[in-house]
Order: sequence, then structure tokens, then C-alpha cells
Amino acid sequence: MKVSNLTPNGNIAEYVERILIIENFQTIIPFSLPLFANGSPTLVFNTVRGTIKNNATSNLTLFGQTILPEALTFTEDFTLIAYFFKPYSLSSIFRLTGNELTDRPVDLNLLAPKKTAGLQEQLLNAGSTKNMIALLDKYISQLITAAQCDCRIIKYATTKIAHDSSADVLSLVQKDLYVTQRTFQRMFEKQIGISPNLFRRIRQFNSAFQQLNNRNFHKLSDIAFRNGYADQSHYIRSFKEFTNLTPNEYLNFGSLP
Repeated sequence: MKVSNLTPNGNIAEYVERILIIENFQTIIPFSLPLFANGSPTLVFNTVRGTIKNNATSNLTLFGQTILPEALTFTEDFTLIAYFFKPYSLSSIFRLTGNELTDRPVDLNLLAPKKTAGLQEQLLNAGSTKNMIALLDKYISQLITAAQCDCRIIKYATTKIAHDSSADVLSLVQKDLYVTQRTFQRMFEKQIGISPNLFRRIRQFNSAFQQLNNRNFHKLSDIAFRNGYADQSHYIRSFKEFTNLTPNEYLNFGSLP
């Protein structure tokens, strides 16, 4: 199996955080990719159809906010390309309210059949991963060009929370935006798909998760305190909430790409 992480090019970098590529040409037993909360809507293309909860997926799937842990499973050789978007992208370039897709991934062809009618066929016949990336970059670039939503407020809020997941960041952002708590909550839930506090907790979990996944720690308590958890027990509870595993169970299970 070959795993690569790409930095988005300048044309789409304002909306895309990173691009993940997994190429598996020796699928002898079913391969399952865990899907854990990370705060990023995601567009996934896979050359063969997989399953989530025993339901077949499409070749092009758009994920909103993922809260409940799931797994994407393949039973044959595949190439998977995932574009991890910045949180405000659903409303700004896909013109969707965030809560439409929370824990409800959807076939992209059902959302915009006119725009994606030829894209899937082109991707399946692209011949190389490089060509697939070029096609997806072009598609996303076209969406960005056509974007009409003014996302400056929600972009500021999500960026601030992503870089500071402490408990008091929400009130600070709310004050910066000169909005009431209720207005902030409703705006956030509509455009992002979850409450501001849940988004904060997911980003806190994801920051800690990356350190665990990369083995960047000596003790679990180091991760807990580095990411603002009250103690190691608090961190373990949060980890289990978003993965159904304890950190040690996850480490024994294996690392994500």
C-alpha cells in the first residue's frame, strides 16, 4: 500500500487543507479505513465502490462533519483520493448548509448531476493518479470561481477555533464578531453543521489524535496536557467518544495514513 499527503496548489489552497492518496494494489483481505471526526468536510474519489455500514458508496462521495466513528471498507484493489476541505467550504463552494451532511455522506452525482456527469467517467478512465488529481483540482477550481457566498465571518470563527481549542475561545470569537451567543450558535450550526463547542472539541481531539497517530509523545498525559485536557482520564474519554476506542486500543489497532 502506498500513502501520500499532498499540499494543495495555490489555486485551491484557500479552501482545501490537504489531499490524501491511498493506492492499494494487494487487497487480499478487506481493507477498512477508519473515519473519525476531524472538523473537515471531505470529497472522496475511489476507483472502486466501498461500503459504509454495509451500504455501498459511490465513486464520488461528499462528507460533511463526521461525528460518529465509521469505516470505509474495500474488498478489491483501489486508489482513493480524499480532499480535506476547510470547514466553511460546504456553504461557500458547494452551496450547502452544513447540517444537511452531518454524519450523512452523499453521492456527489446526486447533488450536482450536471456538473459531475462527466467528471466521474473521466476519473475512472484517467489512467494515472496524477491525471485524477488534475481533474479534481480543475473541478474544485471551477467551484471556487463560481462561489458567491461571503464566508468571511465563519472563516474567521473556524480558523480562530482551529488554532486555539481552549474552552474560552468561543466567547472571545463571539466578542470579536460582535454577535450574541444565540446568533453565533445558529450561524455556526447552519454553515458548519455542528455547534461551536462541538467543533472546538473535535479540533481539540484531532490535534491530540495527530500526535498519537504520529507517535509524537512519551506518555498519554503529555498529549492530554499539551492539548488542554484537564487530565489523562479526560483525554481518554474524549478519544473514546470520537473513535469507540481507547488510545492504547487504537495504537494496538494501527495508525491512520
